[in-house]
Amino acid sequence: IFLEQLPYISFVASARTSWSLTSCARVIVNTRKSTAAYNPGKSRDRVSRMSGHNGHLQAMGIDVWVRRAAPGSPDCAGSGQSGQSSASLTDLEQDVSTCTRCDLHRTRKHTVFGAGDAGADWMFVGEAPGAQEDRQGLPFVGPAGQLLNAMLMAINTSRDQVYIANVLKCRPPENRDPQGVEVRQCEPYLHRQVALIQPKIIVAMGRFAAQSLLKTTRPINKLRGERFCYGDTGIPLIVTYHPAYLLRSPIEKRKAWSDLLFALDVVAKP
Repeated sequence: IFLEQLPYISFVASARTSWSLTSCARVIVNTRKSTAAYNPGKSRDRVSRMSGHNGHLQAMGIDVWVRRAAPGSPDCAGSGQSGQSSASLTDLEQDVSTCTRCDLHRTRKHTVFGAGDAGADWMFVGEAPGAQEDRQGLPFVGPAGQLLNAMLMAINTSRDQVYIANVLKCRPPENRDPQGVEVRQCEPYLHRQVALIQPKIIVAMGRFAAQSLLKTTRPINKLRGERFCYGDTGIPLIVTYHPAYLLRSPIEKRKAWSDLLFALDVVAKP
């Protein structure tokens, strides 16, 4: 068994408590073939391959989810591509690194700006950096990040083909919930990131990120399965659980997988 594939297996196999080593090996080989054939510049190709990817899930004994439509959801206008994303993001990252807008700058080790493809179709947004992210200056590098990698692999992509960021760019002490003033001071940075990257979809991970991005107090279970737009940008936004929550509640990985399939449908819609 290829050890680098184990996080992927852990995510997609969560719908079943036991399966054979033969099935494990079959899925790993099939996944390697799918990943090798993947063209990161073609979102539609990524979606069309999902019919074959469903076979990988069935090989493990996992029921294939029926993708959910979003009747009555607002239509979001398509987004264009930014030709100068990388250079502008670099300038913005420099601005963030010297930010003193709120008191979080007093306790941070590093700012955590974001990471990934500056021209990505998919943008994943969490709430705030944790202890490991604060030490390394990169988003989602701890156990939750490993699970996020597995979730991305499950839809035939990887973290260098998407863009990952947080609502806050500095770690709140003791990983407490972000405060309103901190969010208000940090939001312009995220707005600018979205404007520069121009993703085709934003995936808000977790209650806090979802409520912050959508300006709502609705609980996350009432936000999942719906297609929203991010502000007035016209960019579609969907909600799923934060990987850290999925580590604490593995049974909910089935719902997260359903959310990812829903997001694929949203991206595929003209």
